[in-house]
Formats: sequence, structure tokens, C-alpha cells
Amino acid sequence: MKNIPDYLFDFAQSNPDKPALLHPDKISFSGLCLLTNRYAAGFQDIGITQGMKTIVLVTPGVDFFAITFALLRIGAVPVMIDPGMGNKAMAYALSKTESRAFIGIPKAHLLRLMYPHAFRHVEIFVTTGFSLRWQDHSLKAIRKSECFNYEICHAMPSDVVAVFFTSGSTGPAKAVIYQNRMIDAQIKYLRNHFNYKSDDIDLCTFPLIGLLVICLGLSIVLADMDMTHPLRLKPDKLIMNIEQFNCSSMFCSPLVLRLITDYCIANKLHIKSLTRVLTAGAPVSPALLRNIKRVLPECSVVHTPFGSTEALSVTDAVDSELLAVYGNSENYFNGICVGYPLKGIRLKIIKITDNPVETIENVQEMNAGEVGEIVVNGPNVTQSYLADDWASKISKIAESNSSLLWHRTGDVGKSDENGRIWYFGRKSQRVETGTGTLFTIPCEAVFNQHPAVFRSALVGIKSNSQTEPVICIELKAGIKKSEHLVKELLNLAQENKWTKKVSTVLFHKNFPVDPRHNAKIFREKLSEWAKIQLK
Repeated sequence: MKNIPDYLFDFAQSNPDKPALLHPDKISFSGLCLLTNRYAAGFQDIGITQGMKTIVLVTPGVDFFAITFALLRIGAVPVMIDPGMGNKAMAYALSKTESRAFIGIPKAHLLRLMYPHAFRHVEIFVTTGFSLRWQDHSLKAIRKSECFNYEICHAMPSDVVAVFFTSGSTGPAKAVIYQNRMIDAQIKYLRNHFNYKSDDIDLCTFPLIGLLVICLGLSIVLADMDMTHPLRLKPDKLIMNIEQFNCSSMFCSPLVLRLITDYCIANKLHIKSLTRVLTAGAPVSPALLRNIKRVLPECSVVHTPFGSTEALSVTDAVDSELLAVYGNSENYFNGICVGYPLKGIRLKIIKITDNPVETIENVQEMNAGEVGEIVVNGPNVTQSYLADDWASKISKIAESNSSLLWHRTGDVGKSDENGRIWYFGRKSQRVETGTGTLFTIPCEAVFNQHPAVFRSALVGIKSNSQTEPVICIELKAGIKKSEHLVKELLNLAQENKWTKKVSTVLFHKNFPVDPRHNAKIFREKLSEWAKIQLK
């Protein structure tokens, strides 16, 4: 099995002059490997060694790629986290990693002053700009060094090579341990299933995906956007990126895809070069699929893979089959179809429980059409969390004849008679009432069909020993709440099996959502707000 940087260096050997990055800076594959070598030698020289966890807080660009590949090259363990979650949450998450090195932009280093406890184990600080202390190392000085001698790490399949944090959309962000074989499997899925080829040009809206696709020899265009706050993007800039560099491929969240799509439809634009789109991180509605196909070439393929930081990806569906399954309906009362498990992925739907599950042999599997928890096993499925024994215990299931653990996704769904998987929402956000269990996706679909509704969120409010289902509504811009509107929404509820028991509607001005995708609603926060409103 290859070390991850070997993909980059092998491709560069036969394609030295091909651009690795095209925008905003341009560098060839040979140039990126040269810079990676300089950083690898420099990092070893200042004491960063194999197995040393190293926090990386660097703006996406040439340095981000070279730094990450350099750490992987010497066997250090890059620790990646999304700054969009906020400084306090980020500092808390990083404090548990016991990282001993930190490479970051000057702004990131200010966290050391704000939250010194979070960096109490860090011994080596590297800054990309000005430094806070004379002992700090300068990336600029390392880049100018003529030292290229360093010891290359030859990682074993089970070696820990990286730590990636979850988004923290349903609780504190968790540090996910990545082994060498898992990243290798993800790269192979991109090549063999999603058909990424070296002659593609990729618009990168999420840097960690960029790290994977560049290993396959693609040229990368870093999107003109703040990747930590996608809601702030200007779609005309991304469309300009696509057209200027003739991008053929793009991975993005459904939010980014919707902003691009709406802009194109409003301005009667057609994106001619984009033939492959992967969109993930939140449910993809039938309406969004139909709209994006209106602005892409007829030969384009839109993938909607399902997965998570712990298991990226485990199922996939393409637009042609999805639109055939949904028919002419804009609704998704039976969940969001996420397709079939990828080759090599084993997936089960098991009975819902909030307790640990010891062995996969003891689970109760659900029949087709019955909703349960989605659990997965495969080569790209992570096996444990860092410094979080309870998360590992509650999220992993052993198998007697396999060394690979099953991962409990925390998502609920069902399989249909054809083996397709349908997503119903997060397990922790289900609402259990005295008459049955309600799930967020099908319930919210009932209210989202109303033309005044921008989005809705199902929450459960406990009163005495009972739980009352409450629907929170965020209205479209310019629309005001009214008794008539409440009546219309409750009439819709009565017409659907999922929502017959919903009798309370609350209006919220602006739902709290996760910063990474701006689509995952913090229903736990909405539940606390709803309790106050109903007192």
C-alpha cells in the first residue's frame, strides 16, 4: 500500500510540468513536490517527528497542500479542524488532542493568547507570518532553506496518519483517527467509483477533498470564497472560476450548489464545462437536483454520496436514477434517497437504541421499509476517536470474524425493496411520543412544501412524562406570520401520516445552523428556544 504523498510524487515524476494548483497561485506538480520536500526536511530539522500530532491552521493554498503532504511524508500526524465552528469550540476540541506541534497563520496563533490551556502540550510553533515569540519558527525561513535531506516515513496500513474533526453539528466536535489504509481507500473510491481522472480540473470548495483529488493528478482551482463560511460566498465569483479555468469537476455542499444554481437560473446562465458534481453534507432535495440539471450540460452527472467524517463515503446515487425515483414530485415524505452502498461497503439498518452495542451478531436488523439506525463497515470506515473512549464505545460495534469495527453513523433511515437507502435524519433528533416516533426529514418535508416556508425543524418538548412534537418555521424573506398561515400549516400536517400529531407551530427568525454546510440545523438549540416560548 502506498503512503498518501506517494500518489503525488509518482504522478509528478511522469507529469512534472502539469499544474497542480491553478488558482489563486499556480504551481506545477514538480514544484509542489519540491516545496513539500523543503518543508519535510525543515520540519524534521526543528523536531517534528514521526507520530507527532501537529495542528494545521493554514489558509487553503499552495502552503496548505505542501505543509500537509510534508507532514505525511515524514510520518507526523496533521490535525485538521474547521475554524468556522468558532474559537472557543475549536480551542476546546484541540485541547484534547495533546498535539505537540502547531503550524498556523498569525491569526491562528492568537488562539495561544486567548486559550493557552488548549496548547499546553505544544512544544514547536511554526508561523506563516509574524511570530509572537522569538522561539517560534518561520515557515518563510524553512522555505528558503537549501536542506532537502530527511527520512521518509513508510507507513503501514494501520498507522495513524491524520486526525480530522467532525463539524460538531450535533454535539461537541469529535477527533476522528484516520489510518493510512482509510485515506488510501477514499482515494481509490474517487478514482474507481466517481471516475476522477488526471485530465480533470477541479473546483475546490472544501480543502480536505482537494487533498484527495490532487493525489489523482487533477489540477485544482481553489474557489474564491471563505470556505469556513460558505453562506457568504458570491456565486458569480465561483462561476467565473469555473469558466476561466474550464473546470470539469466540483465537490460542494448542497448550500453552495443551491446558491450557484439559483444565480444561474436568475441570470439565464449555463455552465458548459462542469460534467461531474459531487454534493454532500446535507440532504439534497428533488427540486435542487432538477434545478442544477437545468444549468449543466446534458452529459453531466450529479452524485449525492452519503457519509460522514468517520465514513466518507458509504453510498452514492446519481441524478438520473434519483429523478426517476422521485418522479415529478417535489416532496420527500418517504425520506431522501442516498442510493446504494459502494463496492466493499457493508451496510445494515438496525433497531434504534441509544445504548452501546457490543457485537454486530446481536443486532436486530430491520426489514425493508422499516426505519432504523444506519451502521456501516468498510475499508474507508474509521475505527476510533482520539481521547474520547465513550464516543468510541457508543459509536463502534465489534464483529467476531473481522478485525474491522462497524460504525454507527447516528443517522436513521430505511432500505427499499431494491436495496436503495433512504435517509430520515439524525437519530438524536428523533421525537418519541406516546403514539410513535417522528423523524425530522419526512416530517419537515410536509411543512417545507408550503410556499411561505423557507425551512422547518421538528423538535420535541417534554412536559411532565409526555413529549410534544413541535414544528419550528423559518419563513421566506418578506413573509409575516399570521393565524391564517398557522391554520394552513396545521391542515398540511393533518394530511400526512407523519405529522398528524403535530399541533404546535412556532416561528423563528433565523435558524441556528452549522458553519461548515449552513444546512444542518441545530435542533437541540431550537428545542431549548421552543421550551421558553411555550412556558
